[in-house]
Amino acid sequence: MNQNAAFMQLVPFVAVAVIFYFLLIRPQQKQLKETKLMLEALKPGDKVITRGGLIGSITSVNAEEIEVEIAKGVKALFTRSAVGAVVNQAK
Repeated sequence: MNQNAAFMQLVPFVAVAVIFYFLLIRPQQKQLKETKLMLEALKPGDKVITRGGLIGSITSVNAEEIEVEIAKGVKALFTRSAVGAVVNQAK
């Protein structure tokens, strides 16, 4: 009977851990995976929004850096991680 009582005290902690996993940890891991795939798929011609809010088109892509044309003739160099979203991909 004593072992059963100890087990019943652990059940709420296990339930909280499972809820934590499915509501917080798993969605965050999925989002990180999607972001990583998006950053790896960047190519010239893609229209992007940086995390700072600048909108522009990618003109060149290096290993860890991208060059974005933010206005006609104005190019800026960003790291890949500075890209927040791809607005529309080049066709």
